[in-house]
Amino acid sequence: MQDSQPAKDLIAYTVALEAASRTLALVRRVPAPFKSLSDQVIRAASSVAANLNEGNGRFGRDRFNHWRIAYGSAKEVDTFLRLLAGAGVVNSTQAKQAADLFDQVRAMTWRLLHPKEC
Repeated sequence: MQDSQPAKDLIAYTVALEAASRTLALVRRVPAPFKSLSDQVIRAASSVAANLNEGNGRFGRDRFNHWRIAYGSAKEVDTFLRLLAGAGVVNSTQAKQAADLFDQVRAMTWRLLHPKEC
């Protein structure tokens, strides 16, 4: 395991936790007609941090697979936050702040997935 860093040292994971926490607080009390979207946001936001952390403890293709999933989930959260903010269901400023954090996570995750290109 000499190749693996502790999760606390993976900055993308730390930012993902912050982004997920803000997002979970934001969608906690959405109206009933939007409950299924908020459930998807919760799963996707949680998936970002969980997959970054799990991937950080793995090696090779398995590691990159978890990081790819985290990247895709971060894109998914962005879409849901835009939909909920556009519908006026959540505070648009707070949604943008959370989406911006997920954008940072995507940028860091991209660099993890493509280290030779950066």
